[in-house]
Amino acid sequence: MSKKILLILGHPSSDSLCGHLADAYVEAALDSGSEVRQIRLGELAFDPILHEGYRKEQALEPDLRKAQEDIAWAEHLVFVYPTWWGAMPALLKGFIDRIFLPGFAFKYRENSQFWDRLLAGRSAHLLVTMDTPPWYYRWIFRMPGHQQMKRTILEFSGIKPVKVTSFGPVINASAERRASWTGLAAQFGRQAAGA
Repeated sequence: MSKKILLILGHPSSDSLCGHLADAYVEAALDSGSEVRQIRLGELAFDPILHEGYRKEQALEPDLRKAQEDIAWAEHLVFVYPTWWGAMPALLKGFIDRIFLPGFAFKYRENSQFWDRLLAGRSAHLLVTMDTPPWYYRWIFRMPGHQQMKRTILEFSGIKPVKVTSFGPVINASAERRASWTGLAAQFGRQAAGA
């Protein structure tokens, strides 16, 4: 069964563990018959700062307009990024700030504290690397970055279910361990085609 998958690499460099995970996922998804588009944030040209918040409209650069088109096209979103200082890299946060806007990702209802989730009907999978052992990140730090991305960004916009897979600790990980993670990313790519 073919699926429309959009993979977003949130690491600034494609030559990184995240880049290799992304490559493995994409190759396996394509081999399984999925349609796949990619956004590699390190290759885009855009200002990551939402200068006026929502008070004033900030024109989207061509790369961001294309990114919104790709998100609207997709049935399944895959974000691959590292955890830096407990959460996503600034580049990924800036990307989200700029394109997950009112009227695209959500819409507040008039005279209400509630909102419409404009990206409903899509699912997501987060492939997240970290130097912290995943168990420590979960039980001691309480997964601040995972919670932010899953609950207050994607689910807020209607994207669910959102699955999260943590890879770590990356620091001092052997080549064999990294290869096993790449294999797991490929397995996820194959599985997504039939999900």
